[in-house]
Amino acid sequence: MAAHIIVSAFLVVTALISSLASSLAWGQGKKPETFRDLAAYLGPDREQILLAGAKSEGKVVWYTSLGGGSYKAIIDAFEAKYPGIKVEVYRATGSDLVTRITEEARARRNIADALEGTGEVLATLREAKLLAPFTSPYFRNYPTAARQRADSELYYWATARESYVGFGYNKSKLPPSTVPKNFDGFLNPELKGRFALGTGGSGAEMIGAMLKVKGEAFVKRLKSQEFRLFSLGAPAIRDQVASGEIEAAPVFQTHALEAAEKGAPIEWLPMDIVPTHAGAAVVMARPAHPRAALLMADFLISPDGQRVLERFKYGSAAKDYGFKRWYLETELSRENYEREVTRWEDLMRSIVKRAS
Repeated sequence: MAAHIIVSAFLVVTALISSLASSLAWGQGKKPETFRDLAAYLGPDREQILLAGAKSEGKVVWYTSLGGGSYKAIIDAFEAKYPGIKVEVYRATGSDLVTRITEEARARRNIADALEGTGEVLATLREAKLLAPFTSPYFRNYPTAARQRADSELYYWATARESYVGFGYNKSKLPPSTVPKNFDGFLNPELKGRFALGTGGSGAEMIGAMLKVKGEAFVKRLKSQEFRLFSLGAPAIRDQVASGEIEAAPVFQTHALEAAEKGAPIEWLPMDIVPTHAGAAVVMARPAHPRAALLMADFLISPDGQRVLERFKYGSAAKDYGFKRWYLETELSRENYEREVTRWEDLMRSIVKRAS
C-alpha cells in the first residue's frame, strides 16, 4: 500500500514537472507579434527584438517640448547607440504639440511615434485616447508617483526629466542670516522688501506650495514682508537674481544651476515641498514605427538617456535629492489645475507691495 502511494505521488510530481517544463518552453519560445504584445513584453531579449524591428522601420518620429541643446543631445546619443535608426524630430511648446497631434489624428495622419511632454499635454492626449499604454524594464527604477498607470501592468507614461521650483538668491546680496530654511523663514524680518515674485508661473506655484503646507492665513501674513511682483517669466527672474537686481525669488533649479555654472553668485534651496514640473516618455497610440517608438521611450528613461538629461541640469525621478517633490500637474486634473493656478495668482497679487 505504501509503495503504491509513493509510486502514485512520484507519477504526479513527474507529470507536474513535465507540464511546467512544457509551459516554460512555450513561454520562452513565444515572441511578441502585435504592437500591444510588444508594448507589454518584458522578456530579456526585449531590446534586441525592438532594435531589430526598428532597424527595419528605419526611423522614429519624435515630438518633444525639450528646449536648448538637450533634445539634440538626446537624438545624438540615441542614434549613436542604435545606428541605422534615424530620429526625425519636431520640437514645439506644449500647447503647439497638442494642437499638431490632435489635428493629425483628426486627419488620420498618425505621424508622431513617440513623445516627450509635460503634464497638461499628457493629460489632454490621454483623454483624447491618443496615447498607448506600455511597460519598460526601466520602470522598476522609478517610484509609482513618477508613472501614470493605465491598466494591468501597463502605464501611459513615466517621468523622464524634472524641473524644481525653489528659493533662489544672490549670495553677494542676501546675508546668510536672511536665507530661509523653510516657508516659516519667509517671515524673517530681515527678508522684508528683498523677495520678489514673477508672473511667469514659478511665483504662483510657490504660493500654491505654501497654501498646501501652511494654509491661506500664513500666506496672507506675508503681505507685511512687502514682496515685489515683476511681470517676468522664469528665466528672466533668474537673470535678475543672478545679476543682483533682485536679491531673492522663486526660481527653477535648472535655471539657477545654469547661471551658477557661468559664474553667477546664485544659490538654490528647496523649501518644505518643491513644485515639480515633469516631462515624460510617451508612446503614441498608433505609431507608424512601433518598435522604434518603444525603443525611444525605453531610451529616455534608461540610464543612458538620464545621463544626457542630467548634463542639461534636469533632475531624475529615479533619484532622491533629499526634498519632497510636489507633482502639481499630475495631482490635479487639468480643470482643477487651471482653477488653482488662477487662485494662486490672485492671492499672490493680493500680498505684494507693488508691481514692477
